[in-house]
Amino acid sequence: MVLLVTGVAGFVGAHVAQALLARGERVVGVDNLNSYYSPALKQARLARLQQQAGFSFHQLDVSNPEALEALRQAEPDIRGIFHMAAQAGVRYSLTDPYVFAGTNVCGHVAVLEFARRLRRLEHLVYASSSSVYGGNTRLPFSETDPVDQPGSFYAVTKRSAELTSVAYSHLYGLPQTGLRFFTVYGPWGRPDMAYYSFARAIMAGQPVTLYEGDALARDFTYIDDVTRAVLAVYAHPPAPDQPRILNVGNDRPESVRHLVSLLEQHLGRTAQIALQPRPGADVERTWANISAIHALTGWKPSTTLEKGIGHFVSWLRESGLER
Repeated sequence: MVLLVTGVAGFVGAHVAQALLARGERVVGVDNLNSYYSPALKQARLARLQQQAGFSFHQLDVSNPEALEALRQAEPDIRGIFHMAAQAGVRYSLTDPYVFAGTNVCGHVAVLEFARRLRRLEHLVYASSSSVYGGNTRLPFSETDPVDQPGSFYAVTKRSAELTSVAYSHLYGLPQTGLRFFTVYGPWGRPDMAYYSFARAIMAGQPVTLYEGDALARDFTYIDDVTRAVLAVYAHPPAPDQPRILNVGNDRPESVRHLVSLLEQHLGRTAQIALQPRPGADVERTWANISAIHALTGWKPSTTLEKGIGHFVSWLRESGLER
């Protein structure tokens, strides 16, 4: 079976592609290898995939319809799409909103246009984000909650993609599932994420910037659990005109201060804490209700934050990347 993974050199995309290859699928990967964070890390993820039979790579931008059409002509038998490509970074969306509109909105439309022209498409699974819950205060966050109070432009673009998928399912009968990921972490992760930047700061003896107050917490979700969720959902396509949204989280918010404590333990060093006010784009607490995905697939996370941070620190020490 031929499967497309967009954002294949990204954190989640690379892990999904790796898992698909491990079970014998043929994977077509695309990525624009942009410089939002170190291209060397993306190249290193990509190099691991390129060592395996069944993998082919096309460097292209998903917001380029002509490039996607050329890909469709070259790979007309794609049966499934894992659309993981996106411009990430809640705070970065305040700096350069245009790139978010280009990748997360126009790019999503271009992928849907690509998908509706595939003659054998079975299921399109795409990455959304817990950020769409925005200013919601009712916890845990459930897929039926209103999502009309975005706290960042990043959240706006991800919610726009969800709504666009609803329209395309209705108009063209595309079977689609959007996954709202909650703070994915682990080996080969993104250097801009808090756990990664905290670890580098502690190792370098530099200050770790924390927001004031003790209530800041995140539903940290380990990458291997996320990968299992993506593949489990793909195996359960919805009816063509019934698109769905599912939370993918750990169902256990952990304080950011506890995260720092775990990093200190595994790194064997004490963090130098620098406090500052929490910016408006950052919510205080996230927590995923995962009853819907569990009912559909039986999936539930199995990695505690203690174990996950241990795996991450071991990888960071061994990899030599992004020190």
